[in-house]
Parts: sequence; structure tokens; C-alpha cells
Amino acid sequence: MTTFAIEMRELLHINHANDYSRSLGAEIHHPMVSVVHFDELGEIRHTLNKMGSVYAIFVQDNFPTGATYGMGGYDTSKGSLTAASPGQVIGKADDGHREVYHGWAIHFDAEFMHGTVFEQRLADYHYFSYNVNEALHTTDGEKQLLWQLMALIRRFIKHRAQTPQTDRIVQDYILLLCDYALLFYQRQFQDAARQPSDLLTRFERVLSDYYEQELQHRQGLPSVKHCASELCLSASYFGDVVRSVTGESPTQVIRRFLLDRAKAMLVSGKSVTQVSDGLGFEYPQHFTRFFKKHTGTLPSKYIGSLKNK
Repeated sequence: MTTFAIEMRELLHINHANDYSRSLGAEIHHPMVSVVHFDELGEIRHTLNKMGSVYAIFVQDNFPTGATYGMGGYDTSKGSLTAASPGQVIGKADDGHREVYHGWAIHFDAEFMHGTVFEQRLADYHYFSYNVNEALHTTDGEKQLLWQLMALIRRFIKHRAQTPQTDRIVQDYILLLCDYALLFYQRQFQDAARQPSDLLTRFERVLSDYYEQELQHRQGLPSVKHCASELCLSASYFGDVVRSVTGESPTQVIRRFLLDRAKAMLVSGKSVTQVSDGLGFEYPQHFTRFFKKHTGTLPSKYIGSLKNK
């Protein structure tokens, strides 16, 4: 059997919110929402989960050693939040080992939140696309608040019959949970912003290395995705941290880097065509438009203005 076939067989397909609960033997109280308290389950086996049309949020004290998520491995720091969205693979393949985990998890069907404010705010909930090495490191207070909210949701769906009105309340609770996660991530970004030099230095080093390695001749202009990957971050998390540190998006930082490099090359006597090729533009006309758009003048006039000084 091929490795791919084995991996596919080992996957637990989470096509509905309660598929994960069933795999653990946890109680089920709502057809489209599942809340699991790991501390009640004792030792459980690992599962490598392929998310169908389901969202999940885990707030735990510990994670499986060697577990995977997206492009990275789990950060096992005390008090971490990770989130998963449809299409992702999260967890660890069952190796027969059992372990006790501490914390809570909630799964909910995408259909359950359809037409709610959640869909409108999903573009703000970047953490659903973060790598797990970008987990939220919760404070004790943040962790306890998130756990209490998950416990409240479970208690509500356990003791209230499902009706359109109760579903709206559950949807509001989930929205509140997501908003708290966003708020706490912003706190984490602010913490990173207090020590900006490391990230910015490494970002600028990636851009410099890009040209030292002459990648522009094969890949064109440096992209946010490339820079984030070189820093072992997802594009979403990278963008959020850079905005917190600089007040600019990574695209704006790259643009400023390109403009500074272009000006230096023009001053050194290189032609527009040489600068365009040296930066990775497909055509000189593209570079000329880029330069004029962001400086208000043509490259030739920029050089002329320097000569007249």
C-alpha cells in the first residue's frame, strides 16, 4: 500500500461537528455544535483529523507531542489556543499511545453559522488560517475565560432543546468566543510590537537575500508569501504582526524596499531597463508605472531632478 493510501486511511474525516466527539466517546448534545472537555475523558488515543465543512477551536494546556497542523508543529506551551477551518489537517495519527489532555475544544458546522455575523467577521478571524506554531499563548486569565465560555455553551446545549431561538443564542456565544480569541491575539501582537527590531531585521534580511540569491530572475518580485515562508510564518500571521509593529502591511514594506533599491540603482547610473530587470519586473514599462505611481514622477525625471540639485 502506498504511503499516500496509508495516510488517507489514517485520517479521521470531520465532516460534521460531532464526528470528533464520537471518536472520543464524548457526549453529544447538538447536531451541529460539539463541545469537548478533555479532562473528563481520561486517556485518549491520537487522531489525525481532516476538517470537512467544520470549524474548531482548541484551548488546551497540552497537545500531542509531534502533532501537526498546516505547515508547522504544535507549540506545547501552557495555555495555547489553536483554530482549524474547513480543509485543514490537524492532530496526530493514531500510534496506539494514550494520553491525558487538559482543556476544551469546540467544533461547529460552517452551515450552522451561515447567514450570521460570523461570516461577515470571518475575514477578521485570521487565526483560522494560522499555522499552529503561531498559536495564541493565553494568559491564565484569558485561558480561564475561554474555558468558562466553552463550558457555558456546553451547559446551554445540554439543557435546552434545540429551537431557532436557542440556536441564535448558541451562535452568539460562538461569535463571542471568536471575538475574545481575536482580542487576545491582538494583545499578543502588541507584545510582539514592543520588541520590533528582531522581526523587522529578519524581514529586511529576507528581502536582501532574495536579491543576493538573484531569485528575481526566476520568481519575479518578492512576495509576501515568500517572505512569510522564509520566516516560518503563515502569510496571515505575518501580515498581522507586521501591521502591529510598523503600522504598514507587508506589501507596503516590500514596496518601500523596492523603491529605495530602485532609487539607489538609478543614482548609480543604471538605465531604467537595467533597474527593471534587476528588481524582477516583467517589463520596463511595468517598473516605470510602479515608480511613477508611488513617487509621483518618472524614473528619468527623478534622475534629472538629482542632477539639477
